[in-house]
Parts: sequence; C-alpha cells; structure tokens
Amino acid sequence: MSEKRNQNRGGMGGRPGMVAGDKAKNFRGTIVKLFQYMKPFYLQIAMIILFSAIATVLTIIAPKVLGQATTTLAEGLVAKYSQNGNIDFNKIQTILLTLVVIYVASGLFRYFESWIMAGVTQKITYNLRSEISSKINRLPLRYFDKQTHGEVLSRITNDVDTVSQSLNQSVQQVFSSLITIIGVLYMMLSISWELTLMALIVVPLSGLAAAFVVKHSQKYFKAQQSTLGKVNGHIEEMYGGHLVMKAFNGEEKSISIFSKHNEDLYTAAWKAQFISGIMMPITSFIGNVGYVGVCVLGGYLAIHKGLAIGDIQAFITYVRNFNQPITQTAQIMNILQSTAAAAERVFEFLEEEEEVPDTNHPISIRDEEGNINIKGNVSFKNVVFGYDPEKTIIHNFSMDIPAGSQVAIVGPTGAGKTTIVKLLMRFYDINSGSISVDGINIKDLTRHDLRDCFGMVLQDAWLRSDTIMENIRYGNTQASDQEVIQAADNAYVDHFIRTLEDGYQTAINEESTNISQGQKQLLTIARTFLSDPKVLILDEATSSVDTRTEILIQKGMENLMKGRTSFVIAHRLSTIKNADIIMVMDHGDIVEVGTHKELLSKNGFYAKLYNSQFEEALA
Repeated sequence: MSEKRNQNRGGMGGRPGMVAGDKAKNFRGTIVKLFQYMKPFYLQIAMIILFSAIATVLTIIAPKVLGQATTTLAEGLVAKYSQNGNIDFNKIQTILLTLVVIYVASGLFRYFESWIMAGVTQKITYNLRSEISSKINRLPLRYFDKQTHGEVLSRITNDVDTVSQSLNQSVQQVFSSLITIIGVLYMMLSISWELTLMALIVVPLSGLAAAFVVKHSQKYFKAQQSTLGKVNGHIEEMYGGHLVMKAFNGEEKSISIFSKHNEDLYTAAWKAQFISGIMMPITSFIGNVGYVGVCVLGGYLAIHKGLAIGDIQAFITYVRNFNQPITQTAQIMNILQSTAAAAERVFEFLEEEEEVPDTNHPISIRDEEGNINIKGNVSFKNVVFGYDPEKTIIHNFSMDIPAGSQVAIVGPTGAGKTTIVKLLMRFYDINSGSISVDGINIKDLTRHDLRDCFGMVLQDAWLRSDTIMENIRYGNTQASDQEVIQAADNAYVDHFIRTLEDGYQTAINEESTNISQGQKQLLTIARTFLSDPKVLILDEATSSVDTRTEILIQKGMENLMKGRTSFVIAHRLSTIKNADIIMVMDHGDIVEVGTHKELLSKNGFYAKLYNSQFEEALA
C-alpha cells in the first residue's frame, strides 16, 4: 500500500493552506454554529438562565441589606452617644439572618446552575465527538492522504476539549455578568445618581481596553491551536516509526523538527496567554481609578447631603461588583476567541467534502438470508483514473476476469498495481469508464455490499489491541468460537496459537509487537477465511519473514484462493507462476497479459522483470 502514500501524502505539514497567525475566517459564523449545537438543550439553558438570574439578584440585594444593618448600627451609636436612644440589636439580628438566608439561597441556585451547565457542555462535547467519529468513516481516502494522524487526532481531542472547557466557563458567566451589570446599575441609581455617574465614567475606558486585547489575541489563539496539531502530528509519526527513526540515526533531525514546532507553539501560546493575561490588570486599574473617585464623592455627599453611611458602604460594594462583571465579560470575550479558534477547526473537519453518496436505488446482491450472492466475474472497461485529476495514472484500462480466476498484477513500483484494487473496492472513484462485478456496475451497489464481496490480506498486516480470538472474529463478528478456530486451522496458524500460554485469549498489544510479522500475516489470512469472501485481494508480504513461515503463508493463501476470484499484487514473480492471468503494468497501462509461460516466450517487459529477479536471486 506504499504507492498511494508516496504519490499523495506530500509532506508532514498540518492543515493545507494554514499559516500560523491566521485569524478565524468567520468568528461570528463559528459562534452561531456552536449555538446551533445547543438547540436540543434550550430547556436546560432556560433553567440555567433562570437560576443564574435568581442567584445574581439575591447577590445584588445582599449589599443593600447589609447596608441597612450598617446604617442601623451607625444610627444607634449616634443615638447612644447623644443619649437619645440605644443600638437596636434585634433589628440588626433580623437583618443579618435575612442576609444569611439570601446567601444560602444564592449558593444553592449557583450549585444547580453549575450542575446543569456541566451536563449541557459535556453532552455537546459528546455529540461533537460522535459526529467527528461518524464523519471520519464518510471521508474519502484522499483527505487522509493530505493530513497527518496527529492533525486529525488534535481536532478530536484538543479542539473539542477546548470547546467544552470554554463553553463551561463562558456560558454561565455571560448570563451572570449581564444580569449583574443591569441589576447593580439599578441599585446604584437607586442610591445616588451622582455616584453612579462617577462610577460609569471609567466604563468606556474598560471597554476600549478589552476590545484592544481581544483584537490582538485572536490571531495568537488561532496559531496556538494550529501549531499544537503539528506538534501532536510529529510526535505521533515519530512514535509510530521510532524503530526506523533510530535505525537511520534520525534522532537529531526528529528533535530538530520537534524543536521548531515546539518553538512555534511556545511563541504562539506565550503571546496568546500574555496578551489575554493583561486584560485583568488593565481593567482592574481603570476600575480602581473609578473606585477612588466614588469614595471621595461619597464622603462629600454624606457630609453635605446626608447620604446614609450604609448606602455609601453598599454603593462601594456595588462599584466593586459592577467592575467585576465588566472584567469577566472582557475575559469571556477572550475565552470566546479560543473557543472560536478550536470550534472553527472542528467545523471545518465536519464540513470536509465526503465520499460520493451511494446510489439512491442500489441493486441488491444478497440472498434471502442476507448473504452475498455473486459468482465473482470482474470486468474493467476503459477505466481512466488519477489521484490528481490533472495527472492520470491509469489510462484506458480494460480487462474481463472470469469467476474463480487467479489474477496476478505485476510491475515496477508506481506502475498502478495497488491503485487497481483500490478502484475495485471504491476507495477511490474512477474518472471515467466502468468496473463491474457479475455484470453490475459497482456504482450501482452500496459500498457496504460491494466491500462485503471482498476479502483483503494486505502487505501491512493490521491487528487490533485485543485477543487473538477477537482479531480473527473481526472478519465476521457473528462467528462462533469454533468457526474462528476452524478459520485459523485453514490458515495454518492454529498450531502456533495453541503454543501460546493463553492460546486464543492471548492479547495483542497496541503495536502488535508481541508476535512476529509472519504470525500477524497468518492471523490476517485466518480473519479473511472467516469472512468467506467471493473475491480476494492479496498483497504479498513474505519478504520479511523466515523461510518456514513464508511456506506457511503461501499455503494459507493458496488454501484461501481455492474457488475464489483472486487478485494478487505480486512482488516476487516466482510466486505467481501458476496464475491464470498475469497482468503486467507500467505507468498505469497494461503492457502485457498472459500466463507465465506465454509471457516468458514473448521475451518482453515481463521477461525482463522476471529475469532481473532471477539474476538477483542467483547473486
């Protein structure tokens, strides 16, 4: 399967066309899309708003109530000093008990508000990850040809987590801050319009400072998310191929590339956090200036206009409470920049072009019991294809293959051998021409039914991190244990499995390093046996195994091919001497077709390939 990677991958970079420092293409549109995901939770959000409003109103009332206690105490002290009365402790006690009730009720409403909000944000996160997981299965292979694994994983993990955390922090604070600003402003006006005017003078300055910070921090948050994807991609790639990297002494180069990505991430993250971090000091400084003015004016009004001491105390508290939601709102806007940067990357992924949909009226190839019912005749007619529409690599390819035939596809690297079978299974759609199975155009079948016709044993043997039993059962999830064991026996791997301490319950580790390459290959053959396909695609993988294991693999593959149409991508020409049809490809064209003897007698391209391998073997 290496041809595709060589032709299409093109590099290790992250998202194509993305440059560190880019701003969100559509900040408002991204936020709107994000809120659309909240539609199913409007009832919960309404409860959050209600609880937030109640808790905030109670919090706003509290300073006024406490001011009444202060005024009562001050008036009592004055009366006692002038010998005209005493401090009314009963009234103060009643006020303080009322204050306790207010604070307890406010705390309870805050608790339920946070509890509901946590459920909403986690459900949105769950839905986003589910959509991404579903989307991955609908994306064409060409998308993954252009993306690193780390870049895709970054969108599923880092970006979705950022959205989740940001929503959890910002949504509650948005409602709370807005209600606080309105409520506190009302209470301030009810106490003194002069003090309110003094307090509001600094508000425009805070707004300008917040807007400045938000404007300059967005591009760095965007760059932070982008470079984080590149760091993850490089780490995942180096970890996956660490043996090869070490074998070629690639540590220094790997560290150099990582250092560059890490430096970019550090620079972007530092700037984003620094610029966003100066938000609070700036707004706090501006707020403190207003706070000083309020204190001076409040003293003047108390002396000359008889403003109650408790009201001054309450107003000073309101000034603090008024500046806090303004600062929080500025911080929320800053958080939303990070949210937008992450959400935009998630939405871009969800909006990527998908595979061409299956036909609306597919032809059924299943019998009454739901099993695939075809013979295995395959036909290519005037097939033209290129990974890049401007670069055709398969030119006018035609071939009729009878059911049960063994077809070997040979040719030099890059000739188009692997591409043929990818087109056969509709991993890619052809540019023109047609491919048919039993006379039915594969585009008239669903991809599910089409791929159920095929069994694949690829050069890169893939196993899950699970038991041997479940890895083989992956070929047919409904198979019984006995059927799994029979498939393993047919693939000549049963004996090896029984020599293991845990037999069929032996767990394959994440990298499948606890068994050999040849043993992995035998297990994939057993898995294919269990799927009982009508058409086989075999990519030989015996070059890296010992002779004894190679013989077992060859036996297993020969056993598997009996009675089935088989496409064998041949690397060792000596293994396909008995093939019914040998297709010789070069630069996307079939240059020769025939049996082994016929092609040797022609002394053409195939003969040169075969003789060159024979000479290498002798050498």
